[in-house]
Amino acid sequence: MSLPPLLQSLSLPLIGSPMFIISRPALVVAQCKSGIVGAFPSLNARPSGTFELWLQQLQLALTDRDAPFAVNLIVHRSNPRLEEDLALCVRYRVPIIITSLGARADVNAAIHSYGGIVLHDVIDNRFARKAIEKGADGLIAVAAGAGGHAGTQSPFALIEEIRAWFDGPLALSGAIATGRSIAAARAAGADLAYVGSAFIATQEADASQAYKQAIVEGSAADIIYSDLFTGVHGNYLRPSIVAAGLDPDNLPSSDPGAMDFGSLGGDKKAWRDIWGCGQGIGAVSEILPAASLIARLRREYDEALDRLCAGH
Repeated sequence: MSLPPLLQSLSLPLIGSPMFIISRPALVVAQCKSGIVGAFPSLNARPSGTFELWLQQLQLALTDRDAPFAVNLIVHRSNPRLEEDLALCVRYRVPIIITSLGARADVNAAIHSYGGIVLHDVIDNRFARKAIEKGADGLIAVAAGAGGHAGTQSPFALIEEIRAWFDGPLALSGAIATGRSIAAARAAGADLAYVGSAFIATQEADASQAYKQAIVEGSAADIIYSDLFTGVHGNYLRPSIVAAGLDPDNLPSSDPGAMDFGSLGGDKKAWRDIWGCGQGIGAVSEILPAASLIARLRREYDEALDRLCAGH
């Protein structure tokens, strides 16, 4: 099955993953103008009314020559804004919707009503089947090593299980931070790579300088997998956990039903003070404009393909 037309003319088979707090219009525009899908969570747009303003900004800033953008909708019951944000996505005909933490047929139907496409992120094959049964157009396989909420399965195992029955659009997430990794994702059976953590260390990302520097200085050994902070397992940077006064090697478990995306007691909050991050950051060595990072990824990707075609 070929990719939808929206995804066929990208300069690189890449989606910039929507990162809570960090992904805002400046980063999305930079990504789209460099030829990849830029994305942001609707919940980043606060206070009320900001989401519509962002959609208007993106429509003004982007043209048909740019790559399409995507909005991430959290469809879990803990999101009180879902209906409001979904209605705005329909009104402004957002080209791509990325759904997370549940799959809902009514959400998919609303996006399909104007010709939009829905990609749903999953951590295992069971959730992948449910998403497609409920009408998602494609999947994002969130494998071990991905930043934020991530699964534990090897990308090779996860891709193989999904491809055994699904031939539609499939993106792969998990420690991808170089063009070589993008090429590897496609060789493994994915159509697209899904990259987040590397974009934290870009000039357009809405992250503190300390956060960006921790990405530059960090490696896979600095990533802690825990469900403490939101009730769902995710990957986080060790230095931010230490700074919050917690022992990263002895974190308690959390209530899976919590999903409050935030309070750790006192004035500390998940995502703002506890920094989500994936294992691929060892490849990040400097803070760059997003366009420069994408140019590097494209160069590495082309070089990787050339090596494969040359047989060495």
